[in-house]
Amino acid sequence: MLTLLEQIDKGTLWRAHGGVHPPELKSLSNQTTIGQLPLAKHFVLPLTQVGDSALLAVEVNQRVLKGQSLTSGTSFAYCPVHAPTSGTITAIKPMPSNHASGIEVLSCIIEADGLDEAIKTDAHHAELSNQEILKIIQQAGIAGLGGAAFPTHIKLSPASEIELVIINGIECEPYITSDDRLMREHSDEILAGVAIIQRLISPKRIIIAIEDNKPEAIDAMQHALNSSTLANGTTRITAVPTKYPSGGEKQLIQILTGQEVPSGAIPAQLGMLVQNVATAYAINDAVANGQALTQRVVTVTGLNSQTPGNYWVQIGTPVKHILDTLGFNGNVANDKIIIGGPMMGHSLPDISAPVLKGTNCLLLPDSSEIADSVAEKPCIRCGECAVACPALLLPQQLFWHSKAEEYDKAASFNLHDCIECGCCSYVCPSDIPLVEYYRIAKSAIRTQNEEKKQADFAKLRFEARLKRLEDEKLAREAKAKEAAERRKGSMSSGDKNAVAEAMARIKAKKAAEAGTEPAPSNDIADKKAQIAAALARAKAKKAGAAAPTSEAAANKESAPADANDKKAQVAAAIARAKAKKDAAKAANTANTSGQSETDAVSANTAPAADDKKAKVAAAIARAKAKKDAAKAGNPATPDDAIAQSEADSATADKAQSADDKKAKVAAAVARAKAKKQAALTGNTAAPADVIAEADAVPAETVSAADDKKAKVAAAVARAKAKKLAEKAKQSIQDTDMAIEPETVSEPIETAISETRQETVSNIVNTKDSTDAENSADASVSLVEESASILTAEQQKKARIAATIAKAKAKKAQAKLQEKE
Repeated sequence: MLTLLEQIDKGTLWRAHGGVHPPELKSLSNQTTIGQLPLAKHFVLPLTQVGDSALLAVEVNQRVLKGQSLTSGTSFAYCPVHAPTSGTITAIKPMPSNHASGIEVLSCIIEADGLDEAIKTDAHHAELSNQEILKIIQQAGIAGLGGAAFPTHIKLSPASEIELVIINGIECEPYITSDDRLMREHSDEILAGVAIIQRLISPKRIIIAIEDNKPEAIDAMQHALNSSTLANGTTRITAVPTKYPSGGEKQLIQILTGQEVPSGAIPAQLGMLVQNVATAYAINDAVANGQALTQRVVTVTGLNSQTPGNYWVQIGTPVKHILDTLGFNGNVANDKIIIGGPMMGHSLPDISAPVLKGTNCLLLPDSSEIADSVAEKPCIRCGECAVACPALLLPQQLFWHSKAEEYDKAASFNLHDCIECGCCSYVCPSDIPLVEYYRIAKSAIRTQNEEKKQADFAKLRFEARLKRLEDEKLAREAKAKEAAERRKGSMSSGDKNAVAEAMARIKAKKAAEAGTEPAPSNDIADKKAQIAAALARAKAKKAGAAAPTSEAAANKESAPADANDKKAQVAAAIARAKAKKDAAKAANTANTSGQSETDAVSANTAPAADDKKAKVAAAIARAKAKKDAAKAGNPATPDDAIAQSEADSATADKAQSADDKKAKVAAAVARAKAKKQAALTGNTAAPADVIAEADAVPAETVSAADDKKAKVAAAVARAKAKKLAEKAKQSIQDTDMAIEPETVSEPIETAISETRQETVSNIVNTKDSTDAENSADASVSLVEESASILTAEQQKKARIAATIAKAKAKKAQAKLQEKE
């Protein structure tokens, strides 16, 4: 079985699917040699030819030379645009494009000076490397001149190995003869360009394909091949049967090799490369002569053309200049001006549009050459379009989806494999412009893909921004943590404790706001315990500093030296609570006592005839009530003193009094009061209880050496004496006893006299002001208790005596203070 290369060497051809045979009409333009079109007055160079990677390298009012690049760029896909002649840049603005839509694109306008002065270049490709040659081709701005205008330097840098290079000289489009005349007149230059391609690619075979309707071109190329360095068996010229569109890249590969390029693939993936003969000529001109791509051969044909033929036209020349120079028989407003051939060309809406690198023909047909526009009729589903399609597509399906704007479905039927050859439109009996629908659908899909691409790019940028912000946040946190660790390492123990306390307060505050208890972490539990213990010790020290000196002395005697601070704090709190409770009870008792005494005085003085005595008695009773109330609410008795009094009372019971006489007198007075109260109430059990209470805490047994203990004992004695007096008064009121004044007046007066004398004696003999107060208070209490059973007159005398006793006691106290 023969290999592919052996079959190619034998000249084997394969049949391609589809295609049509339209009238050729090439004789209108291929009878004359290629002419030179005179320079236009101004040129329009669209900058969109070079892609988005180019930068404008000139400015307005700048003079440029022929072959000077108007743009710059470093991208591999960059393809520059050059000045076609010398002149001045007058404007850079949007101008109508060479497109069926006529949309305006940014263009550079050059006003020609007529000198056609070119830049100086020299190149010797024999001394250049392959990379340098590719660089020259790129800088020359060479692109595919067959119509696609794809950058040539990219095609000549394939990623895979190329075994077969095809030089396309088919030119199957009707009317177009530019390649035909170029092969006839410049075959040597074309083969020189093919030799450069062979040097860059190193293929195993090179085929120069020419349609069999161009016999002169085939002869010229064969003669040039025989005299060139390519005549070594690797290069051959093959005549291809005339059929449209056999000049298509994929169709020509199928005809010459029998292989079909897969959908979405390129010939390089099959190890093949296709270049146009005009492109090969431009490659040689750039590498051998250093000339940039500034002109090309354009076929001007059609019955409306006065001088049809092929002409060298500078790129950027306005179509209007060509029409004005060569003559135009038609009407610009009514007759069509077509860029390209009748099958794949498009009507030009504005003749001010320029000639581009891919412009190979300017067709000027009259009404006999082109049919009038007819209305589109419904598709009859004849299937002729599918038979004529060289790409093996389903034109009906593509038409329906394109018309319904179902572009996704159209793409699923391989819309992008359509080469827009126009065979389907040519054979359609319903005159449906199928190719126009396909072009619109392709444009819409490109727009959607571009929008999707931009959206994806924006998404990537957004995600990258989020990632950058997150990285920056983590970096800041790591930096702050590192700084905190450094500060923590340089902190002293006191600073660490302060920080721990602050953190504890913050957590407690947050927990309180949230309504939950703070949950201390395990690593700071010990530190919090130490802080709490320190606070407890500070509070205990503060309480100890505020307490009286006597309390500290009592604590030294009673409390052990190693007492727990926390237990002491708890005990102090309990003592304060008890003291507050006792003070509240004392206030209530004083109020009740004052009210009872007032009522008793009112009851005893009601039968009396003397109103004045009653008023005096009532006033005295009110004064006593106020005094008792003031004593009960006296803030001078602190909570700690009351609490300490309980501890000191126990100590006072154990201590022996130095003054036996005072102890005996106090005991006798207490027993006498108990007996009198029992006699008044009729309660036999009361005297023992009262005597026991009186003996338990005698105020006179306190040693004079300890002033504070004496004061505490005196306070306790006064409170208990008041309580006994109140009980006696209440018992008298409850029983409503009628006591004759005569039976008690004399003993009571005697007791008052004795008490007064005893009080004076105590005041004179005592050395301590507290003892004097205690003696006076005890005498007054006894007098008050005795006066409760007297008549109104006797009560008055008793109160006067009590008042005098109190005054004397205060006077004696003042004298003692002055002596001290």
